[in-house]
Amino acid sequence: MSEQAGTNGLEVPRHIAVIMDGNGRWARGRGLPRIEGHRAGAKSVRRVVEECRRLGVRYLTLFSFSTENWQRSADEVGGLMKLFKRYLDSELSTLNDNGVRLRAIGDLQRLPGFVRDSLQRTMELTQNNDGMDLILAVSYGAREEIVHAAKEIAARAAEGKLSPQEVDEELFASCLWTSDVPDPDLLIRTSGEMRISNFLLWQLAYSEIVISPLFWPDFDEAALKESIAEYQSRERRFGMTTEQIKLLRGSGAGAAAS
Repeated sequence: MSEQAGTNGLEVPRHIAVIMDGNGRWARGRGLPRIEGHRAGAKSVRRVVEECRRLGVRYLTLFSFSTENWQRSADEVGGLMKLFKRYLDSELSTLNDNGVRLRAIGDLQRLPGFVRDSLQRTMELTQNNDGMDLILAVSYGAREEIVHAAKEIAARAAEGKLSPQEVDEELFASCLWTSDVPDPDLLIRTSGEMRISNFLLWQLAYSEIVISPLFWPDFDEAALKESIAEYQSRERRFGMTTEQIKLLRGSGAGAAAS
């Protein structure tokens, strides 16, 4: 199966993706500037990363900054970029202590140079960690990712290296930024909003979705466990019937369905 047994004996998602929503509304409700919500949200990132590592989650993908977020005010974007660099610099030792490898997906060339440099340094200094992959989706948009993959396939075809008949789901997935990462088993979105927001559109085809009413700064270890428990209560059928899934598991071929 794609999951592994957790401390409660139930299967923990191998890959969790999170849309961290509600920082601004959390701050507004407290009469604070939006950037204070983002600062509080950074503390939630640390809690969730450490708890996922403890529970045995192998991949954690966090939607940190979307391509659409570039449209926000220059002050907010600038503040977010400075906060992002501060997070990268301050969390390096914690990532290494917990065996966490940092990765990033998205149009990273759009990031300011000081952020790219810090991101690259942190990725290089954690690249040998093998306990968990923390994947930051930054300057990321799923439609842009899909277009990027289509362009790569089209270029190969134009060079005569690929025929249309060779294009299938496996080939397309190999051209995505997440080519070496299994699709998420669980997507968590905070703040009660019920949409995907241009996040991992291809990869979320069969992911279970859990919506938390909490704003991201209030999302803690207990909320993470509740989301995982909700995931564990569901039956994942991947287009098959319950009976087929039981037969598949009984034959020891469960990995094919996950």
